Amino acid sequence: MSPEPSFLATRRGKQTLAFLCGVAFLDFVDASIVNVALPSIKQSLHFSIQSLQWVLSGYLLTYGGFMLLGGRAADLLGRRRVLVAGTVLFGLASLTAGLAGSEGTLIGARLAQGVGAAMMIPAALSILTTSFSEGSDRNTAIGAWGATAGLASALGVFLGGVLSQGPGWRWVFFVNLPVCALDLVVVFRLVGGERRRARLAHFDALGALLATSGMLLLIYAIIKAPDVGWGTTRTIGQLVGAGVLFAAFAVNESRQRNPLFPFSILRIKGLAAADVTQVIAMAGFYAMFFFVTLYMQTILGFSRIQAGAAYIPTTIGVAISSAVASKLFVRTGTRPIIVAGALLGAAGVFWLSHIPEQGSYVSHLLPGLLIMSAGLGAVFVGVTTAAQAGVPPDKAGLAAALINTSTWLGGALGIAIFSAISTSRVHHLLASGATPHEALTSGFQSALLACSIAMVAAAALALRATNTRGEPVTAPQLEVAPLPDNA
Repeated sequence: MSPEPSFLATRRGKQTLAFLCGVAFLDFVDASIVNVALPSIKQSLHFSIQSLQWVLSGYLLTYGGFMLLGGRAADLLGRRRVLVAGTVLFGLASLTAGLAGSEGTLIGARLAQGVGAAMMIPAALSILTTSFSEGSDRNTAIGAWGATAGLASALGVFLGGVLSQGPGWRWVFFVNLPVCALDLVVVFRLVGGERRRARLAHFDALGALLATSGMLLLIYAIIKAPDVGWGTTRTIGQLVGAGVLFAAFAVNESRQRNPLFPFSILRIKGLAAADVTQVIAMAGFYAMFFFVTLYMQTILGFSRIQAGAAYIPTTIGVAISSAVASKLFVRTGTRPIIVAGALLGAAGVFWLSHIPEQGSYVSHLLPGLLIMSAGLGAVFVGVTTAAQAGVPPDKAGLAAALINTSTWLGGALGIAIFSAISTSRVHHLLASGATPHEALTSGFQSALLACSIAMVAAAALALRATNTRGEPVTAPQLEVAPLPDNA
């Protein structure tokens, strides 16, 4: 039997990969590009401090909350169809945000942007995994995807600073418009259409409502917990409420003929372990960026643009490690790469946990950031590859949604939990008579140490993830709904 020809070797394959990575860049960069523009937004629209945080949190709330729905809708209604709808919504929301003249309009636009992104990302990743066959093609494609995600996350702060201090904060949103327009032209040239696999009458509307409500409430509780306290009645009530919604969702899914979430997907070997590994690892990685950025600005006195530029070597490290990891999968499998990457990340963040009050970028930050970047690229690409291994095409959108939800859920949990550790340490030292700089530095050290421990835990969990070398993995028989296959 002759081997399947390489799609990636063709011109169309290369263009498809570049397009899908462009979609990923747009969605990931919008999670961080607004950060630097916040002071200008606050002054221009007269935001309160309490409302200003929702310019950031609103996007993450709906992004994570609607991810599962977006991924499954891509499987059932057509990936190109959902990607186009998400891009249109994202573009319109970006235009509204750029023209916003009030708090409510801007926050509403950011919420809508998050919904659009939640439709785009799982659709794009599932198109990638179904377009490029398992093996070197898919490893290379996911390596490029991982490098793009790392590049976007690190460059977002820098690009936001350049735009907000140049043409103005509104261009942080307007810059999305030509990219969305280009995507809408290119998607019809490169991505084939699909016949809808499910009639809307058969769509699991109740499951969609319960899952989305549960995710929204869970992420909202995590975002607000550092402000109101983890042990408060409000936070506990919200977490319990989210648990009740998820329990009702599970009961509903077990009774549905065409469930939104076929639980049989969890029988694919190593998939659940890969998603949990991603949650724990990203909790450490995302929180690390948060605390190191605060350290550079509050202790070292970096401007926002300087802090963003300080991550440029990190983006290069992530890109290189992603490319190297994707090439090593065929020899070693994904599991050793994930474990090694998590341990490298832990070592880099452990180095960063020793940042002094009178530190320097070259001596105290750059070595740790470079070591960490090598680990981040390997973990991101390795886990994404393992989480897609053996997933049948009709569940690719759901698998993509799960790994992306794991990423953002881990980031939200990490910042919330490790912020509590840092804050507790700062308050203790201030009460003991330490100076604010001493207390803050020690708080950052404690949080970063906890981040490194989380990465070691992720390495241990990764031992149960799929160890795919790129060869096709046989998936177990899933409970496939009685719907026609894609055209």
